[in-house]
Amino acid sequence: MREHKEIVRIVAFIALFLFSQTGCAHHLVNDRLAEYQPDAGYRFKNLTDDGNSDALFVAVAFSGGGTRAAALSYGVMKALSETEIAWQGKTKRLVEEIDLISTISGGSFTGGYYALFGDRIFTDFERKFLKRDIEGELTGLLRRPTNWFRLASFHFDRIDLAAEHYHRTVFEEKTFGDLLARNRRPFVVINATNMSLGDRFEFTQDQFDFLGSDLSSYPVARAVAASSAFPFLLSPITLNNHPAPSNYRTPPWVENAMEDYELNRRRFMRAKMLKTYEDKDGHPYTHLLDGGLADNIGLRHVIDSVRDGGIRQMMNQEKIEKFVAVIVNAKTSPPQEIDQKEDAPHLLDVAVKTATISMDNYSFETIELMKDVKEAREQAQRAIEDCQGLLAESCPLAPRLPALKQMDFYIIEVSFESIDDPKEREWFLSLPTNFSLKPAVVDRLIEKGGALLKNSEEFQRLIEELPQ
Repeated sequence: MREHKEIVRIVAFIALFLFSQTGCAHHLVNDRLAEYQPDAGYRFKNLTDDGNSDALFVAVAFSGGGTRAAALSYGVMKALSETEIAWQGKTKRLVEEIDLISTISGGSFTGGYYALFGDRIFTDFERKFLKRDIEGELTGLLRRPTNWFRLASFHFDRIDLAAEHYHRTVFEEKTFGDLLARNRRPFVVINATNMSLGDRFEFTQDQFDFLGSDLSSYPVARAVAASSAFPFLLSPITLNNHPAPSNYRTPPWVENAMEDYELNRRRFMRAKMLKTYEDKDGHPYTHLLDGGLADNIGLRHVIDSVRDGGIRQMMNQEKIEKFVAVIVNAKTSPPQEIDQKEDAPHLLDVAVKTATISMDNYSFETIELMKDVKEAREQAQRAIEDCQGLLAESCPLAPRLPALKQMDFYIIEVSFESIDDPKEREWFLSLPTNFSLKPAVVDRLIEKGGALLKNSEEFQRLIEELPQ
């Protein structure tokens, strides 16, 4: 009888402990910003890497697509690390000239890891992420009784469990403050989607300023988790929209853009979205989903920066001689069985298709938009040259027109669609979007990423036009 009472007491204690954990479980809360400092924190301008020149500006965009996207982008990074160039009198690897990486979902694992650990990615990333059964590990965590009680909390969900796992096992508990402390490019922009606004959300201090929040203490792993929080499968990541510091002022460009509706509607809409965060009472929280819902290529940040942001300023200041955009597009096109059945598709099929159709269509238009930006720049250069020629011919004594420095523009796309062999192309296009691929499949993706880059005509043109 005494033993029976002891067992009951132990079971009751365990149950009470687990129940108490239900109330205690809470997602990590982003820290409040003590003082508004528009020139401090994790921003591109604060990474003054002496080994990386502005003149050769390389921007890389990694698309979403689970481990498939992470492996393909890793293969491209390996190829860039194997490409030796001569630039400004120095021999270096092309990977050392990457200035900016903009990432989505699966590509955020590769981009975030490289930004944190540099060349270490080439020795341990396959083991630490690509060839692990991440999905199986997360399923195992969900089966642990201790996590059942945590997940019963209204303030802790599946995505928080995943973020903790990435934090411990992939990103070594690093924060954006660690990225800033490295003081080295590339600057990584991890993109998610604001569930309420349907707009891009960037994990940069520029964005966090609007939340009244300090990005430096925020884990990189939680940003990556938000970027890859595919709807229906994972819950959103939640951020607090804190009261603004007493010295906060809306950035001047936002105030100016709010008056530009007729002149520059894209800039106006971006400013309008950001102004929403200043309504603290109306939007005390921000819920983030997979970045692919707003931009599954990761290219929109690059385009915005070329049009109206920091890259545009560097171009106007004639700091950039060659601008290179490398787009790693891991989009697939698996065989469709929906049209082969008379019965209406199941609810899950409808949900997934609803989320992915617009992503795929938008991705195509985004890449074409980048090409339009390139063409507009080249047309402007040609127009000024032509006008100067006409002016010199008709009025030789007239002062010269303001010059637009000649700048070479390269757009390099790595995509399964460019594979020549139909069977091989179909095989890659049929790969699943998950976080668990066989090691042999990962190896093929890595190899193909490098091969597609090196076989690209634009990449070959870049190498040929670099000084020898």
